[in-house]
Amino acid sequence: MRSIWNGAISFGLVSIPIKLMNATENHSISFRQIHTADGGRIRYRKVCELEEKEVPPSEIGKGYEDADGSLIPITDEDLAVLPLHTAKTIEIVAFVPASSIDPLQMDAAYYLSANGVPATKPYTLLREALRRSQKVALAKFALRGRERLGMLRVVDDVIAMHGLLWPDEIRTPEGVAPETDVKVREAELDLADALMNTLGEVELSSLHDDYRAAMEQLITAKVEGGVLPEAAPAEGGGQVIDLMAALESSVRAAQEARGAGGEGGEADGEGAEVTPIKGRKRAAGAPKAAGAKKSTTEAAKKTAAKKTTSAKSTKSAAATKKTAAAAKKSTPKKTTPRKHASA
Repeated sequence: MRSIWNGAISFGLVSIPIKLMNATENHSISFRQIHTADGGRIRYRKVCELEEKEVPPSEIGKGYEDADGSLIPITDEDLAVLPLHTAKTIEIVAFVPASSIDPLQMDAAYYLSANGVPATKPYTLLREALRRSQKVALAKFALRGRERLGMLRVVDDVIAMHGLLWPDEIRTPEGVAPETDVKVREAELDLADALMNTLGEVELSSLHDDYRAAMEQLITAKVEGGVLPEAAPAEGGGQVIDLMAALESSVRAAQEARGAGGEGGEADGEGAEVTPIKGRKRAAGAPKAAGAKKSTTEAAKKTAAKKTTSAKSTKSAAATKKTAAAAKKSTPKKTTPRKHASA
């Protein structure tokens, strides 16, 4: 890797010579501006407003624009005499837990390499101290004409540094949150949890830039005179009418997708199940359960028939009992003659 800055890490009284290298690279496809009429390249030339002529890079310097619009020249000699200790030094100012750094502050990432054999021992000492403490180092450094804030941490066997925005550069999210007071039900949270568990985790190395791949395919087709790729069907958007139905459908779709990819939710014992919510109306267009209506109707008919039969049996038994009682009442009693004693 090519270094973009050479200096030293100031770790108390220990100075560690290092080289700074970019830890990331941009793979996005860039375009040039052209004249649509003839395909000619559009270029921007740096022109002096006073002389109205193009100025070569060797004659271009820096200037600060004052409030009244006047420009104050700032030379490299002026910048060289600034009382800035971090001009060639990454000055560690504190060691803090990584959780205390707001991800909103994260900026560009760099690798720090020991510059020379004498720097190897103190470099390794700082790396192992960071690893064992499970903390990160906050530091100040100067790059590209300004002092910056940085965070040093261990990545594999290398010390990496993330540029951080200053705290006053982070905007507060005023007016961003929804103004309407919305109540979220437990059932909705349960379905959201189920969806999160179903989607599970992913290997970051498996993710790729689909847009760039499609752009490369388009450019290849234009160069070779091939068939241009077809536009992908537009995904449904707009307002969600039934949040519960959308969550349930999302869980089912995620389960099917993971099952098709050989990564079913049941494989790791954490498969999510969708539990129907009682008392909720079915979403418009949602399929009914097979045979549900038929089974319900048949059950209702059987119950009604059973009730009718039971009622008839009860009435019949009551009538029989009444008839028997009447017959018993109308039948004359037999009188047995008494025997008279002999005189």
